[in-house]
Amino acid sequence: MAKIEVQNHSNLGMLWCAGWLFTLGYLQLGFWKGILAMLVWPYFIGASLVAL
Repeated sequence: MAKIEVQNHSNLGMLWCAGWLFTLGYLQLGFWKGILAMLVWPYFIGASLVAL
């Protein structure tokens, strides 16, 4: 039988959520703009990290 290994990556998810909430608060976005930010924010973070 093969061993099954379970990995927990909740720290990265919590960091992403904290960054998203910080962005919403810092920019004083409303609900719908916050939903849009949730969809677009990871793209811009990834694009800026690739540009480094």
